[in-house]
Amino acid sequence: MAAHFGRLRKGATTTAVAAVAVAALSASQAPGVTTDDLGRQAAGAAQPSGDANTGGAGGGATGDSPYYTDLPPLKSPNPSPSASPTTGTTVSVGEAEAGIPATVLDAYKKAEAELRASKPGCNLPWQLLAAIGKVESGQARGGRVDASGTTYSPILGPKLDGNGFALIADTDHGAYDGDPAYDRAVGPMQFIPSTWEWAGRDGNGDGKKDPNNVYDAALAAGHYLCRFDRDLSVRSQMNAAILNYNNSTEYLNTVLSWLEYYRKGTHEVPDGTGTLPSHSSNSDPGASPSPTTPATPSTPSTPSTPSMPSTPKPGGGGSTSPTPKPPAPSSPAPSPTPPTPTQTVDHLEDANTGKLTATAGSAFGTKVAVRAESKASKGVAKVRVRFTIIGDTDATFTGGESVATVVTGSAGTATAPALVAGEKTGDFTVRATVVGRVLGGLDYTATVTPRQADTLTRTSDTALTCVPGSEFADQVELKATYKGAVAGKVAATATLIKSADDATENDKGPYFKDADGKTIRTLTDLTTDADGVLKLPKLYADDATGTFLLRVNTTGGAVLTVELKVAAAAS
Repeated sequence: MAAHFGRLRKGATTTAVAAVAVAALSASQAPGVTTDDLGRQAAGAAQPSGDANTGGAGGGATGDSPYYTDLPPLKSPNPSPSASPTTGTTVSVGEAEAGIPATVLDAYKKAEAELRASKPGCNLPWQLLAAIGKVESGQARGGRVDASGTTYSPILGPKLDGNGFALIADTDHGAYDGDPAYDRAVGPMQFIPSTWEWAGRDGNGDGKKDPNNVYDAALAAGHYLCRFDRDLSVRSQMNAAILNYNNSTEYLNTVLSWLEYYRKGTHEVPDGTGTLPSHSSNSDPGASPSPTTPATPSTPSTPSTPSMPSTPKPGGGGSTSPTPKPPAPSSPAPSPTPPTPTQTVDHLEDANTGKLTATAGSAFGTKVAVRAESKASKGVAKVRVRFTIIGDTDATFTGGESVATVVTGSAGTATAPALVAGEKTGDFTVRATVVGRVLGGLDYTATVTPRQADTLTRTSDTALTCVPGSEFADQVELKATYKGAVAGKVAATATLIKSADDATENDKGPYFKDADGKTIRTLTDLTTDADGVLKLPKLYADDATGTFLLRVNTTGGAVLTVELKVAAAAS
């Protein structure tokens, strides 16, 4: 889609000034991107367009929906509002464009603060969210949001039905965009439903993830830009993130223009009073391309065939008659459009994925790998495969995400990023599906096992003694290791047992106390610290004397029995 970089501002007499500014910015700041073997956008080369029917394969968060192309104004010493001569829409020039509606501005800054805490290495500036919000929806239509940040009416892009846009069949049954046939970009940050389903966030703490809420949408956009451990303070990585959001060099140039403009200074304006853009990437200059009612590109009329000049009739004394027009040639039938790689995929096959098992807190040694094949069982290259983690687990892919999209290589194989186990143990599922096709996916079961220790030792060799009715002076402290390495966060149980051959709980002798001061002789839910150290609570003695045993067990089979001696004091 061609973009029109038109704008109305005081001091610019021609659009050539805007063109020069964009050209300079493009030359210095806007490299293209390529897709690496993990499906990430990387800076350095021109990015080919994605398949139109791949559910946003080349369209990132927005499905390559239209966007506003108005550029920020050149610095004007006398900012003043004016009206567009073509639409009558009131626009502002100069410093008025630096005003951001209060609630919208607050949403961007809160998203930046949350990302600073959860992903500090990303270095997300709120001005980048503001630039994308300006380009995608004109800051939620000039800040037409309620106190909670929800737009008064939905902001919807055009149907992505392949008619001038990407072809993305309905993925949400109309739940987000109200369209049960085709998807549309939704909300202030213009997410397509299939992306919002996994990228959506609750930014205002109301328990919902609403793409029409600017707090939710801004936080989701921040997390989307910060994927793959990107550092947005590095220009090439920022460019890649923006292009991943909407794969267009013109889009990148426009967002970078607003980013630099907002970095020079902004101010808060009341909600509903923000300036509105007036030019869109899918309309002629001067059109009114609100995301709710995108303008349809006009089709030029076919020029009429000029009449042939009349020729004098022989002997007619100068009278003439027109020469008959030749019949119009018939238009050749259009050639059929060849199928895209995605359309040729018939099924997914496993590509020798091994057993998926890892200890809590460690990386899995095996990656999920699948192969996209045609009906003839041949590998299909350049197809996007989505890997999704499903189930009650805190395991993630490298980078902290639960969804990863990977492009198949020349052999048709796509390999998911490495899985990293969290602290929750048990099974979960990794599902592989083809983006843009309704095909059966492949499910893989992954298992997270508890942390283990195979050896327990005391950290001191001091004898543990006590007199009846008193308390032990020293607390029992142990250290756990696994294959010689420190075994941190390993679960353990401590029990005062009857004898070396009888591991049942003793009913006399030393004991622990619970929070209420009551006698207990078994401790559960114990865990070694990060250094593998386990320090037990203080031990007490009743009136019984003799040698007693304390047995400690850990996950993984480590066992240690400790002697406790209770003897009357010497007279």
